[in-house]
Amino acid sequence: MLIPFTKMHGLGNDFMVLDLVSNDINLTRDQIRKLADRHFGVGFDQLLQIEPPSSTDVDFNYRIFNADGNEVEHCGNGARCFAMFVQQQGLSDKNPLRVKTINGVLELKINEDGGVTVNMGAPRFDTADIPFNNPEKALTYSRTLIDNGTQITVEFSALSVGNPHAVLLVDDVDSAPVERIGKLLGNHPDFTEGVNVGFVQIVSRSEIRLRVFERGAGETLACGTGACAAVVAGRTRGLLDETVLTNLQGGKLSISWCLGDSPVLMTGPASTVFKGSIEI
Repeated sequence: MLIPFTKMHGLGNDFMVLDLVSNDINLTRDQIRKLADRHFGVGFDQLLQIEPPSSTDVDFNYRIFNADGNEVEHCGNGARCFAMFVQQQGLSDKNPLRVKTINGVLELKINEDGGVTVNMGAPRFDTADIPFNNPEKALTYSRTLIDNGTQITVEFSALSVGNPHAVLLVDDVDSAPVERIGKLLGNHPDFTEGVNVGFVQIVSRSEIRLRVFERGAGETLACGTGACAAVVAGRTRGLLDETVLTNLQGGKLSISWCLGDSPVLMTGPASTVFKGSIEI
């Protein structure tokens, strides 16, 4: 079976995008893992599927699979690519678009400058919503991790922006133990569905630097939901202003949040790399 696809990226967080509105494609977890391989497949952090709407109040359904083949709830960089793909393929001329994910609805708007703003919805802090095994909701949490027999205690904020995030403050993201702590905390049994681990350096009240170790993908060049989670965590601690420039390894995102039940708004670029087809 020959599968047509588009390769896209949002600040280096790269995707294989499939149009299931026009094509009948049903991939297994093992096939997704093989396609994600950067030596023997297409290579990507996540696979994005554009599907027909499952209800009348949305324009499309949006499904995301990590490189390990597991389906996940959300991908902010992918959402921007989703909007650009739909426009470029002529699948819809609506702007903004409403798309349904596993656990919610997103609004995607292509701006006049070519950037895309995603209404990510309000962040959730209840531990059951993350999900995170902890008896009470708190501003910050701590856990002791075992690294080769050595105990390491880390403090972090825990929240959901459509998928689970643990956010750590660090003095310098360049020297932060992203892979080591990312793996240990990301697989902690108290995060029953795993967690994305963000490492945040506060530059000023309106600017941060960020690295993220993502579930099922490892460290990526950019993580849109991770950027949102980082700004929300900094805002709840009183460290950041309403709009924050977020510097990731792949580029910059603008994140805005007014506190409370207001939605998080993420604005950034989306790029098409190439189109192709591959035999499955």
